[in-house]
Amino acid sequence: MKPLASRLSPHRRETEGHRGVVAALLSFLVAFTAHAASLPSLKISDNHRCLVTSEGRPFFWLGDTAWELFHRLSREESELYLKNRAKKGFNVVQAVALAEFDGLTAPNFYGRVPLRNNDPLQPDEEYFKHVDWVVAKANSLGIYVGFLPTWGDKWNKKWGAGPEIFTTENAEAYGEWIGRRYRSAGLVWILGGDRPVETEAHKAILRAMAKGLRKGDGGAHLMTFHPTGGAGSSVPFHNEEWLDFNMRQNGHGAEFTGRYDKTREDYDRVPVKPVLDGEPIYEGHPVAFNAKSFGHSIAADARRPFYWDVFTGACGHSYGHHSVWAMHSAKQKPINSPLMPWTEAIDEPGATQVGIGRRLMESRPMLTRVPDDSILVPSDYPTLVPGAGTRRFVATRDSDGSYAMIYVPVGRAFKARLDKISGSRVRAWWFNTRDGSALRIGEFANIGSREFTPPAPGELLDWVLVLDDASKKYPPPGRR
Repeated sequence: MKPLASRLSPHRRETEGHRGVVAALLSFLVAFTAHAASLPSLKISDNHRCLVTSEGRPFFWLGDTAWELFHRLSREESELYLKNRAKKGFNVVQAVALAEFDGLTAPNFYGRVPLRNNDPLQPDEEYFKHVDWVVAKANSLGIYVGFLPTWGDKWNKKWGAGPEIFTTENAEAYGEWIGRRYRSAGLVWILGGDRPVETEAHKAILRAMAKGLRKGDGGAHLMTFHPTGGAGSSVPFHNEEWLDFNMRQNGHGAEFTGRYDKTREDYDRVPVKPVLDGEPIYEGHPVAFNAKSFGHSIAADARRPFYWDVFTGACGHSYGHHSVWAMHSAKQKPINSPLMPWTEAIDEPGATQVGIGRRLMESRPMLTRVPDDSILVPSDYPTLVPGAGTRRFVATRDSDGSYAMIYVPVGRAFKARLDKISGSRVRAWWFNTRDGSALRIGEFANIGSREFTPPAPGELLDWVLVLDDASKKYPPPGRR
């Protein structure tokens, strides 16, 4: 297959000049190399459970869904958003080159559309110069971009405006072009874009785009797939070589069963691949898309999926706010009843609190962590402990027993098995998921099980019980 540049339209070759395009691309690749120098590449850990940097350091993915970032914001607005996310502890933002809402025909802030004549073989240089700038700015702030080359309605129009513009041939060519352009950037490729894979033709298009990306970037970046609500990348693509890790969209409901328990199903698949939830319930979103019946979600609804997913095996987590993913403002037509503009929503409490969760996970060894609900002693009424609905307890531990954590979603007494901890003495802490504070409970002989009661009994306030092998002398939870 010929390179995309050699097959551009005569009009573009005449107006911009092949050498000019190549020179501009090379200048931006140099800029990306400089910005990405501080961001090591990411790879899969040796045990195939986690993400690590090229130096082998554990990488806990804390993502934010910013799907319309490239499409709707100016550079000044993008910088405001990215600095806010970096300060709150996000190390990934998920954004789309060919965006969902009129992404082919509605121009970006600077009046440019991504493609000429809706042709993937005719990318608009000025549009992508803006994308270049945003990616480089994110990288300079320590943020990787979860980069979607296109939203899914460009290859499967169902549930989207479309139009469908991709074939296997142009998908591979576009993938090669965009892969080469961002070869030196700090990013992870995310194929898909919230559309179902219903036919072999859909699979062929996505495989072709993955092939093109690998050809273009030389295999420099990890690759995954963003599925539809309630689904995961594993069903259509788990055994595909190009799929480095699984991404789920556990969706916009607030209950554990039937949604967030699916993360464990992907954790248990063979061959082993890391898994994370790339789209849980957003803060400020109509719960289950039905605000009339269930109202809008709050920070607690965003916190619970963080711990449910991570404690049942996820290698990280993506947060979202309903006003932020679409970069909603008075200039934009509201989508599913956003409650505020994105400039206010970026400081809603849930965003800070998932950053607190990241600090908790990084305060203990991550690469040897496994899900293990057997730490909990079930109640005579299992709907009480481990519980159900929004009251579901989950647990995780170090495979060697140096620590364990139990997510406690409600102020209810429960028993934990201390014998899951390796040492002769166990140090126990309450970790506050809302403010990141740690309260030392005490130190106990490692004998049998012990009952614990959260600091706010009888209230729908969540905590994490942290149990440490006292001999390890770990710092308070959430500190390094």
